[in-house]
Amino acid sequence: MLIGKVIGETVATHKHPSHVGRKAMLVQPLNLDGTNRGDAVIALDSADAGVGDKVLLVIEGFSAMTSVGRPNSPIDAAILGVIDEVHLDV
Repeated sequence: MLIGKVIGETVATHKHPSHVGRKAMLVQPLNLDGTNRGDAVIALDSADAGVGDKVLLVIEGFSAMTSVGRPNSPIDAAILGVIDEVHLDV
């Protein structure tokens, strides 16, 4: 599981049937210090996240599709929750 920031929304006129009823958001994975971690990904939203929200992100296909209740669906990434705060004891 990763931390990410929602940086945009996608609009699709046609979706795979398993994606109906879910938003697809553009999410930038983050390192713990808040810097970007690789490229942004498109993630199926199961937490009603919005642009600017920090989120819990899973980017492994099987974990993504089962965690949003869409088994056997073409899903590579999913938003599982919206993060309110992060506290690090270093």
